[in-house]
Amino acid sequence: MDDTPDNHPDRTGGDGPTDDHALVLGAGLAGLLTARVLARRFARVTVVEKDELPSDGPDFRPGVPQSRHAHLLWSKGVEVIERLLPGVTDELKAGGAALLESPRDFLWLSPADWFHAVPGAPILVASRELLDWTVRRAVLREGAGRIRITAGRTVTGLHPGPDGRSVAGVTLRDTTEPLTARLVVDATGRTSKTPAWLAALGHAAPRTTRYDSHLGYSSRYYAAPKDPARRWHGMYVQGRPDSPRGGVLVALDGDRWLVTLIGNGEHAPPTKADGFLEFTRGLRSPALHDAIRDAEPLSEPTGFRGTANEWRHYERLEDGPDGLLVVGDAACRFNPVYGHGMTVAALGADALDRALTGLALERVPAATRTLQRRTAEAASVAWQIATSEDLRYPGTEGPPPDRATRFLQGYMSRVMVGANTDPAISAAFFGVLSLSAPPNTLLAPWTVLRVLSKWRLPTAPATAAYPPHHPPPPSGEG
Repeated sequence: MDDTPDNHPDRTGGDGPTDDHALVLGAGLAGLLTARVLARRFARVTVVEKDELPSDGPDFRPGVPQSRHAHLLWSKGVEVIERLLPGVTDELKAGGAALLESPRDFLWLSPADWFHAVPGAPILVASRELLDWTVRRAVLREGAGRIRITAGRTVTGLHPGPDGRSVAGVTLRDTTEPLTARLVVDATGRTSKTPAWLAALGHAAPRTTRYDSHLGYSSRYYAAPKDPARRWHGMYVQGRPDSPRGGVLVALDGDRWLVTLIGNGEHAPPTKADGFLEFTRGLRSPALHDAIRDAEPLSEPTGFRGTANEWRHYERLEDGPDGLLVVGDAACRFNPVYGHGMTVAALGADALDRALTGLALERVPAATRTLQRRTAEAASVAWQIATSEDLRYPGTEGPPPDRATRFLQGYMSRVMVGANTDPAISAAFFGVLSLSAPPNTLLAPWTVLRVLSKWRLPTAPATAAYPPHHPPPPSGEG
């Protein structure tokens, strides 16, 4: 598939000069948003994607295996993507996405207790297929003929510049001619081959920091039962170390529910139909089980186990090559249970946009190490949240928590207790969780005082039935 617009230079007279060309590897969300940013500076931007891309509407593709599991975009991600692609939020809503208020529009059992109707943060809930499809169309439209997407092509390596160590393009399978560019951006995600390609140019691979709580997913689509009395739009029953099973239910386009079951280590959910519903009986509340027990399944369960936090520290390479930038999951990926991956992809594109402001094109290759550090900063808060929370689980592999991390874990446990019912604490908590506010918001004096005032409030037991503001359905009803 070739999504080249009719007015792209490749349609109107050849490839054009390499100096005005940027290459993006990967047509996932990080790659698409990066292409949009680069098209503001480069005359031509080519996105090379290994998968064939759907042409008739949203659909699954192998390069995004996690798309069959629950996704959300936090408010900061919505804000950034809307700024880069004006009108895309309305397009997503027209396609069936929902802009909701979290936690108000959900039944959400936190590790402490049920959230009440406290202030939180907007989130956009959509299938990953719809989100990628809509963003891709918007990127091509906003790219004003500068962006070309070439699908079904496999990149085999980095093409060196005249000095043998800089990057001046890529090599492709089934052709001897390299695809050259002033800047190459790897946005291929978790399957990135860049560390090996760097070695071929004589560069060291980046050091990697990894935390793995051995979280497993299993997801299944259901037909959403009709219920005019239903007041919630989704559900989240969180696990915790003493009860490490959880589940998420989100409403999608086409009157569907997507249910994602979650568990760590030996508590990973089953990927067979006969064990899926039974697993929900072991959650901390019967609410999710009751919601789906009589719903019609539309698919078999699908498993996913690649949930480790992994940061490849390209930003620390002292002799990295000119002309190469690594973004998105190819540089830093997170345990998806915290819902930050897509928002961080948007923040990374926004950081690149700001870092390129005022930078002449001829200076871009030599500036890539600075650009790498700037885009890496966009992942720091989400990384802190994901790794510190995963370290609560005894089986997590990775560097052990230091004293500061253990202190913050204890403090955050009490923040959660307060956030369940206190509007001021919940507003600060969700500001940080949505990546809209810095973490030190939760350490502001007025927040600390409110948290301390609730320090002795008890947390809920491992099982928590139904929230007081939403009683269970009558017997026999889902």
